[in-house]
Amino acid sequence: MSASYPRRVLLREVGVREGFQFESNVAPTRKKVALLNALAETGLTQIEAASFVSRTRVPGWSDAEAVANALNTKPDVHFLAFYMNDRGLQRARAANMLTIRGNLYATASPDFLYRNTGWTPEIELARATAMAASLAGNGISVSELTVMAAFGCNYSGEVTAATVIAKIDQLLAVCHDQGHGDNQVFCLADTMAWATPASMRQVIGAVRERWPTHRIALHLHDTRGLAIANAMVGLQMGVDCFDAAVAGLGGCPFAGHKGAAGNMCTEDFAFLCEELGVDTGIDVDQLGAVGRMAEEIVGHALPGRVKHGQSLSSYRNG
Repeated sequence: MSASYPRRVLLREVGVREGFQFESNVAPTRKKVALLNALAETGLTQIEAASFVSRTRVPGWSDAEAVANALNTKPDVHFLAFYMNDRGLQRARAANMLTIRGNLYATASPDFLYRNTGWTPEIELARATAMAASLAGNGISVSELTVMAAFGCNYSGEVTAATVIAKIDQLLAVCHDQGHGDNQVFCLADTMAWATPASMRQVIGAVRERWPTHRIALHLHDTRGLAIANAMVGLQMGVDCFDAAVAGLGGCPFAGHKGAAGNMCTEDFAFLCEELGVDTGIDVDQLGAVGRMAEEIVGHALPGRVKHGQSLSSYRNG
């Protein structure tokens, strides 16, 4: 193993949450629950399980409470709640099966922000401030700051590293003002798949130079086929936390793509890590079987490859 790679990486599974906000056919609650419970048997330890967002704008998650309350608990698995405002937070808190991660969001593209939420940057910052106050009031620390559209936008084009740094600065100031400290993970989200290996090096490098002690996470979309290549750059730069989606499920319904906008495939990236000698704790072939299950649920082919090709270890050991 190259010394430049982390010894172990954390893969946070977001496929069910992202996938069923993006798929046109709303999956039955029981199938979402079955998929989540199957994911929990693969070695994944953090799985986004339900999205507590507007039922009107995201009808695929109108059953968030029902899904959360039907999950099988496991001591080593955290089923995570996704929320964007105080109403969503309170709904998530009422679902006792879920782990609530304190997260604040900023968007590097004003055009995408408006299409995604109808907000201006000023409103978004005020909402982040209110969210930080609500989290503090509920005894939840802000553990992560996410910058969406961190590498570019289908509506407004390139996003500079300076813009990303300014957004992180704003969120850090909010955390400080609300008593949350300044030790958060910085999640850089390639919401519309504009990242390339070159821009990954530029943005990650700029963030690292400004905040050398902060952990960086990556949330990568594969619409243009570069998610794995971009993740490889992240590994080479020491990033050890990645969001990924089983079978390549997912995408943002407000991103302006004509075609599917899936996330980086969890089992494909876990296979890459396995071949590099980087530990994920995941059984790649078992996760591939869950990927095939996801295809059956959505009723069409999904872009992940390993779910059908299998890992090389299955051949070496066979």
